[in-house]
Amino acid sequence: MVCYFFRRHHILLFLCLLHSMLGISRGCIPEEMAALMEIRSSLTSAQSEPPVSWSGRGDCCSWERIRCNNSTRRISHLDLFDIHQPVQTSDDGGGTTSVSVSESGSCWINLNLTVLSSFRELQLLDFSSNDACIQNFEARKERNNAGLEGLSKLQYLNLSGNNLSRSIPGSISKLVSLKVLNLDRNNISGALQNKDFINLRNLQELHLGSNRLSGTLPSSLFALPRLQYLDLSENLFQGFIPVNSSWNCSSFFQTLRLSGNDLSGKFEFFWLRYCGKLQRIDLSGNANLVVQMKFPGWVPQFQLKTLRLSGCKLDKSIIAEPHFLRTQSRLEFLDLSNNNLPGRMPNWLLTDEATIVYLDISNNMLDGSLDLMLQQQFNLQLLNISMNSIIGELPANISSVFPNLRILDVSHNIISGVIPLSLCSIHNIELLDLSNNKFTGEVPACLFTDCSELKILKVSNNNLGGMILSGASNLSFLWAIYLDNNKFEGSLPINLSGNVYIMDLHDNSFAGPLPNCSTTLPLSFLNMSGNALSGSPDAIFNPSYIEALDLSYNQFTGNLKWTRELSQISHLLLRRNKFEGQISSDLCHLKYMRIVDFSHNILSGSVPPCIGHIPFEVLPDYLDLRSTTGSSFFGEAFETMDLYDSSYMYTSHYDMQGFTFTTKGNPYTYGQNIFLFMSGLDFSANMLSGEIPQELGNLSHIKSLNLSYNFFTGQIPPTFANMSEIESLDLSHNRLIGPIPWQLTRLWSLEVFSVAYNNLSGCVPNTGQFGSFQMDSYEGNTNLHKASQGSKSCTSNSSPATSSKMEGEVLEGFDPILYLVTAVSFVLAFCATFWFSLCPFIGLCA
Repeated sequence: MVCYFFRRHHILLFLCLLHSMLGISRGCIPEEMAALMEIRSSLTSAQSEPPVSWSGRGDCCSWERIRCNNSTRRISHLDLFDIHQPVQTSDDGGGTTSVSVSESGSCWINLNLTVLSSFRELQLLDFSSNDACIQNFEARKERNNAGLEGLSKLQYLNLSGNNLSRSIPGSISKLVSLKVLNLDRNNISGALQNKDFINLRNLQELHLGSNRLSGTLPSSLFALPRLQYLDLSENLFQGFIPVNSSWNCSSFFQTLRLSGNDLSGKFEFFWLRYCGKLQRIDLSGNANLVVQMKFPGWVPQFQLKTLRLSGCKLDKSIIAEPHFLRTQSRLEFLDLSNNNLPGRMPNWLLTDEATIVYLDISNNMLDGSLDLMLQQQFNLQLLNISMNSIIGELPANISSVFPNLRILDVSHNIISGVIPLSLCSIHNIELLDLSNNKFTGEVPACLFTDCSELKILKVSNNNLGGMILSGASNLSFLWAIYLDNNKFEGSLPINLSGNVYIMDLHDNSFAGPLPNCSTTLPLSFLNMSGNALSGSPDAIFNPSYIEALDLSYNQFTGNLKWTRELSQISHLLLRRNKFEGQISSDLCHLKYMRIVDFSHNILSGSVPPCIGHIPFEVLPDYLDLRSTTGSSFFGEAFETMDLYDSSYMYTSHYDMQGFTFTTKGNPYTYGQNIFLFMSGLDFSANMLSGEIPQELGNLSHIKSLNLSYNFFTGQIPPTFANMSEIESLDLSHNRLIGPIPWQLTRLWSLEVFSVAYNNLSGCVPNTGQFGSFQMDSYEGNTNLHKASQGSKSCTSNSSPATSSKMEGEVLEGFDPILYLVTAVSFVLAFCATFWFSLCPFIGLCA
């Protein structure tokens, strides 16, 4: 009996130990293991490397990005944030490259949410920042797949940075345990319904920013009893905000972000009086939203840390009568920009007790001076007072007043005086914009030597002078330099080096040859137009990096062989220099070209027919390259150290203000849209000859073509009818013969057309756009006739296409110096062949 007892006891003990051991060795639940393997397969299909520990063996509870419930061994946390890791493959050179496009098309990964139904105790799911196409949000009863509906314990769901491409899934409303829902940046469209959120009584944070949601805001959102954070920014919402004076705000409510919509109606801050814990409000970018802040005698219970009201119909008295702002003693981020606010510069915001870190009052109607800013501001990191009418000078002791500034933007004001030397003592300064003021003197040399954090320096459009860069040579920390429209002189420093991506020097008094540097700058954009520079154009930049190059209005000479190396170039402007020789067919290999301006030089020979094969459009692989390399062509963004919301950024875009291209007979200075929307080719005012290549008709995306003031012969190619996007076509002042091709009447986008002063004959078209062109488009062609009134045909007796102007009168808008230059060139070509060779033209002169 005793033996039996002990034997039975040992068996029970053995069974308990065996059960325990089996539980440990079993690891996670088999169905959850299978689900993880399915996710792993999705990653592999997207040419992505899954986590190393996801091998299909061992305890999956110990794998990376996974946490299990200790008692049930079921997965409770699944953290797949930014899990996409491109597979490294060998390239032809023996190195490695990253596969950047998945086989699935526009998405990195395809995730079927039915796989998640296995994780029955899941509390946290983070699949954010994966650029995934997410499918099957809803339950599928025919396959007994619950989608997300079965995840009754889910408290945290983050799918931001993916692609849902549909409306808010109805199954979201059944996740009653949810505390945090983040669907930011998902291309979600449609309207929000009250039923979508009315059951989410535990919801604390709702992130729906940067989507395409439309319609009105549902009132159920503002009635959630535990809501702390609500972000509906950067959508298409319209109508009023569904709160009023009787709104019983949640006692937990802290953040309201509704910026970047089309909300209207009225919003009174007094309605927030019960929101005692409110800290952050952002209503920016709602141009039709009237924001009222004035309520006499009211002292709010809350103390805001962030207040952003840029671009609203803001109460104009907010600065002149700052009753509300004076009650907010803990403000750290204040943005009142773009509101046309009147009044004096609010120096009272910067008291010795101020906590402000970020102050943006730009683009208003503020006046006054900065003289009263005497209180030391240790906290202030960003100060933007640009686009106002501020006068006076920058404080000489500015480094003592703002010792920790990272961004200072005082551009577009009336500030005068010299640039204070003490700016160099602000060691954290990253962006300094003093442009469009009345500064005089020189730029302190210490800005290029002592400010190791300085990334962008803008002093454009002032009265500054002296030597360029004040003799500096090492620009290793600077990314962008804007010195344009000043009075700088001299030449670039010898052996200039650094990491500069943007350099704008146009319209100064720089002279002398470019230095022959031992190293070149990795410039993406270089504008040196409007100076007196000479020498080798590619002496200071790496031709493999440059994307936009403007050397117009200088004294550069030589041929254009160096342009063949500009593999990334999109804008190449060499107008009004002294370049000579022929246009090489190597130009045809520059597939990213959008703007080419070789006008007003001494180029000769024929136009290579292969130019007709340049796409003159923004190619997808070019945009991919720009995003991959982090090109600075579009500007830089600086985070302003917002402790609460990472979306607060200060972005500095280069808008190409000095980038000028002549089309439709006039020079146009373009903003950034020149890159995306403008394309053109200008070979005018040279000595080009031969027939116009038929292949130029393949330029279907070009908007402007100017071949005027050359010596082209032959007929106008009928293939020009294929230039379907052309807006301006100038073939005037050549030696073209024959009729105007009737096919050109198909060019419905053509706005400006000129074939004046050729030897054309036949009838002037009068259909399509040609019915709107005046006769000055055809003048100087004695054998070209217009149709008789009321007739669609013309005869030799019809009126010739001549101008009523006198024969010798100079055409409006034409540079008379060009005639002089051309005449002198012919004389010199005839009499002095040692200057340059123009043999084909000597016979013509004779």
